[in-house]
Amino acid sequence: MGIATVNPATGETLRTYEAHGPEEVERRIAAAHEAFRQYRTTPFAERARLMRAAATLLDEDGDDIARTMTVEMGKPIAASRAEAAKCAKAMRWYAHNAERLLADEHPAESDVQDSGADLARVHYRPLGPVLAVMPWNFPLWQVIRFAAPALMAGNTGLLKHASNVPRTALYLGDLFRRAGYPDGCFQTLLIGSRDVEAVLRDPRVVAATLTGSENAGRAVAAVAGDEVKKTVLELGGSDPYIVMPSADIVRAVKTAVTARVQNNGQSCIAAKRFIVHHDVYDDFAERFTAAMNALTVGDPLDESTDVGPLATEQGRADLEELVDDAVRRGATVLCGGGRPEGEGLRRGWYYRPTVLTGITPAMRIHQEETFGPVATVYPVRDIEEAVTVANDSPFGLSSNVWTRKEEDIAFFVRDLEAGGVFVNGMTASHPALPFGGIKRSGYGRELSGHGIREFCNATTVWQRA
Repeated sequence: MGIATVNPATGETLRTYEAHGPEEVERRIAAAHEAFRQYRTTPFAERARLMRAAATLLDEDGDDIARTMTVEMGKPIAASRAEAAKCAKAMRWYAHNAERLLADEHPAESDVQDSGADLARVHYRPLGPVLAVMPWNFPLWQVIRFAAPALMAGNTGLLKHASNVPRTALYLGDLFRRAGYPDGCFQTLLIGSRDVEAVLRDPRVVAATLTGSENAGRAVAAVAGDEVKKTVLELGGSDPYIVMPSADIVRAVKTAVTARVQNNGQSCIAAKRFIVHHDVYDDFAERFTAAMNALTVGDPLDESTDVGPLATEQGRADLEELVDDAVRRGATVLCGGGRPEGEGLRRGWYYRPTVLTGITPAMRIHQEETFGPVATVYPVRDIEEAVTVANDSPFGLSSNVWTRKEEDIAFFVRDLEAGGVFVNGMTASHPALPFGGIKRSGYGRELSGHGIREFCNATTVWQRA
């Protein structure tokens, strides 16, 4: 795919961009390397001032950048505005907390006496230029949740964004420049996926973070491993949403709809597999199907739209293949199951909110991620079967549990194979909480103190008088 803004609501190519050539890429890597040499010694107070300035600019630009995101990848305009506001909030959180999160750690004197030290501590130092390979589904938030902690830690950043959101990518590079960051601190590289390897192999680039597909993660991890460079990977997810008999069914259904169709269903942490105890299965399935069927599909710039188009034509084709395979193998379509009809929807890459049941392990949808507004519903007999079905996935990003019983909660927290367990609510990322997964959902953590320390050198300082 070329580097271009293509409106998914119409299929119209709005603008194409010329990729950065080898000379420009070299210039930007050199600038990031040179900037790091000075920026790494910048006091936390100055880093915080710059980050707050960038957050203020983002707030001022909120409506404009929201429209850009909606036009580039199709999310409803209200969701785009919320994404921009969330980014500014996270930037201010790191500006306020980074110094505390990276403060020296002092082990107890009694613990290090036998090492011969009179004093010992752990000191966190930035690593250098970090390459960020980012996806299109949250084109602002995915970048900021890397950039805010990385810059506050004293690193510099090189952004390789998805090729279908170039306007957002260029905006991000410009945002930090306008905020007053030294030249080279954060830059956008307009390059294709095939050019990532050369950047990552450059000795001045010290590490990489990637959010994206499992295949993309494997490719970046392989190169980074060959170069012995640190990586953080946040890959796919097929999050379970478990409903037990004690749950508040009305709340569980309302939240389930939001959890499934947020971002038009194109979210790694969207709930995708709804695992419901048989005592409440019929009630949940009926309510959930009715609510999904009532959603408004349409122009994402229209404030009344609930679900916009998928971001790419290929993405819709992939989703259709999964649904068609399931139906051929015996799945039942409770609602949706195809493209919507109606004037204004035929040109875009729309897909109707869909609910499937009767899923078996023979169906691709049982193991593969559904990146679009398609939900699968599973009845289970008891809590043990609920966990078995939930863990029967190659992914382990997050999970959702609905129950009022403390013993249920303890069981799920202990046994669910996921990077998060959200009880009586939907999975969401927050700057104060670590975010990431296990299994094929990746490794490492973003956000919180865990995230800011991922790209730091934890330096042991041993001292004798």
